[in-house]
Amino acid sequence: SWCRRFLNGQVVFEAWGRLRLLDFLNVKNVYFAQYGEPREGGRRRVVLKRLGSQRELAQLDQSICKRATGRPRCDLLQAMPRTEFARLNGDVRLLTPEAVEGWSDLVHCPSQRLLDRLVRRYAETKDSGSFLLRNLKDSERMQLLLTLAFNPEPLVLQSFPSDEGWPFAKYLGACGRMVAVNYVGEELWSYFNAPWEKRVDLAWQLMEIAEQLTNNDFEFALYLLDVSFDNFAVGPRDGKVIIVDAENVLVADKRLIRQNKPENWDVWYESKFDDCDKEACLSFSKEILCARATVDHNYYAVCQNLLSRHATWRGTSGGLLHDPPSEIAKDGRLEALLDECANPKKRYGRFQAAKELREYLAQLSNNVR
Repeated sequence: SWCRRFLNGQVVFEAWGRLRLLDFLNVKNVYFAQYGEPREGGRRRVVLKRLGSQRELAQLDQSICKRATGRPRCDLLQAMPRTEFARLNGDVRLLTPEAVEGWSDLVHCPSQRLLDRLVRRYAETKDSGSFLLRNLKDSERMQLLLTLAFNPEPLVLQSFPSDEGWPFAKYLGACGRMVAVNYVGEELWSYFNAPWEKRVDLAWQLMEIAEQLTNNDFEFALYLLDVSFDNFAVGPRDGKVIIVDAENVLVADKRLIRQNKPENWDVWYESKFDDCDKEACLSFSKEILCARATVDHNYYAVCQNLLSRHATWRGTSGGLLHDPPSEIAKDGRLEALLDECANPKKRYGRFQAAKELREYLAQLSNNVR
């Protein structure tokens, strides 16, 4: 949907994005560009994301070729119809859980309701709005399936769009294996030493995001499996926190869990604290996330990796709420709630601590405004 914009010169890479040396150093495969619509008369900053590194994409191509021809190099257009993706050809009516389960975190345990949502909201087709797989062109279907298997982030952004209040960057379009999303602002990391009032507000927003992704009217639980200061950004004008890296998001259908009632489905699940020696560690079981109706994973991830004294990133420690004012430090309530949220001492302690922490941060945020 954005190829014509590239060809027309509407998308211009910012200077460093053109440098091949930095291309190799660009771990997240993220580039910044200026985009302008002729009718608007101005330019705005956008983020271009390659779906993988050059090495990862080359390995993907080799894998497709080997599956189809037994050789590492081939004509991909001719090879694709001879892979497992071709099983979902034009005669297949629906994208079903049996066909794609386990392809990526997004569809580790997909429900039919989730897959219908993915297809219906797939933006890289002129027939968007239909959940029927057979209504897509062959090329559109192959692109959808490859994206789902290799890097489903664009599908997360399309299926849970910012326009409907989800805390993700806005999806704009794609050209080949490059997707365009709205530029949000500086990474959360750049606010690590911001004034206390600002950090309190950001912490409250992060806990609200954890709550929204866990409990919402749609009964989809979106579990963040990769949580670090680089995966969130802050809007410069509205100060709103947005998730800018959604590649590792597992979606569990709570409605289906309650319907199927797998073993222990109604037993509250407490994530286990991970005191590892690396940065941004998380401990989780995808199988349990998929099988329980009540899970504290998102609260745990935000508290352990972003807010509490256990959070470590780029050689720092103390978390986003480090060095509170003396009266708050003396009171001790904030530290106690953060500790219980990250590493609970009581059974189901994290659920209660997360609730109280959200309320306390909201109170602090109102007091400092």
